[in-house]
Amino acid sequence: MRRYLVTLLASAVLASCSTVPPKPTEQSVAQHQPDAVASADWQLVWQDEFNGNSIDLSKWSFEQNCWGGGNDEQQCYTNRPENAYVDNGVLYIVARKETFTGPALNEDDPDFSPHQRKTLPYTSARLRSKGKGDWLYGRFEIRAKLPTGQGSWPAIWMLPTDWLYGPWPLSGEIDIMEAVNLGTISDEPSALADDPERRIYGTLHYGEPWPDNVHSGQSYKLPNGQSPADAFHTYAIEWQPGEIRWYVDDVLYATQKSSEWHTGAVTLKTALPRHAPFDRPFHLLLNLAVGGNWAGSVNETGINPSAYPQSLQIDYVRVYQRQQP
Repeated sequence: MRRYLVTLLASAVLASCSTVPPKPTEQSVAQHQPDAVASADWQLVWQDEFNGNSIDLSKWSFEQNCWGGGNDEQQCYTNRPENAYVDNGVLYIVARKETFTGPALNEDDPDFSPHQRKTLPYTSARLRSKGKGDWLYGRFEIRAKLPTGQGSWPAIWMLPTDWLYGPWPLSGEIDIMEAVNLGTISDEPSALADDPERRIYGTLHYGEPWPDNVHSGQSYKLPNGQSPADAFHTYAIEWQPGEIRWYVDDVLYATQKSSEWHTGAVTLKTALPRHAPFDRPFHLLLNLAVGGNWAGSVNETGINPSAYPQSLQIDYVRVYQRQQP
C-alpha cells in the first residue's frame, strides 16, 4: 500500500496514519464470518453511536494543527463544526477547500509552539480517543461511508498510547481501514481502462526506525463492483495476543501474526515480549486527510479541488473485549 518515502519523525508523538504505504497484495479468497462478534465471549466495553447533538468530548479529542501528518498532507485539522459534527446519528468529518492557518507542529511534539504557524489550502478534522479510550486487544468495529475524489484519504486506525518501545514505528501502528482517491481511475495492475478505484486497505507498521521501517497488509474490494463510497459498510479488526484479523462486513480478508512482525526497540533492558509491539494499549483515530505522499501520488495524482467538500461519515464505533477466564 505505501510506496513512497516520508519525513523522518523525531519522536514517537509525531507518528502519523499511513506514513507512506506499502503495496499489499489483494486477498484473492476472503472468508465469510457471519458470527464474528456474536460469540458470548465478546463483551461490548465502549461505544459511540453518535446519537446526541454534538461530538462527545468525554470520548474524543480534536487534534488541531497544520502539520501535514508527516506525509506532506494539505489539510489543517480543526475543531470547528464546519469540519466535524454530528447529525441524525452520524459523525461527519468534512474536508473543505479553504485556506487556513494554524500550528505548524503536532501539539504532542515537544517543540510545539502556538506561535509557529503554517498555512494550508484545505481543512478537515482528526479525532482520537487517547486517554479516553485505550485498549489492549479487542474487536474494533466501525460502520462508515467513505468519501470520493482525487486526494481524499480517509482513515480509521490506531496508535500506541504509551510508546513503550520507542518512536514510530517501533511501538507500532494498526490501520483498520484506509482508502485513497475512491472513484477516480484505478491504477490497480489488473484494472481495465475505465475501472474506478474502489480498494480499501488494512495495514500494520512496525520494525526499525525510518528508513528501515516495515509495513505489511492487504487490500480488499467489495463484491459485485460495489464502492465503499456508495453506502455504509462495517470495518473491523479482531486483535488478540499474537494475531490481528481484518474484516469488511464480517468478511475476513487478512490475518497477520506475531511471527510476521517485530520491533527494533532498544530502550528496554530486558528481552522483548514475543508479541511486541502489538501487546500494549492502543487508541483509536478517525480522520480525513487531503493529498500527501500517498493519495497525491497515485491514481490521477495531485488533488482535484472541484471534488471538495468531501466527508467521511461514521455511523458508530464499538469496542468489544473477550471475557476473562
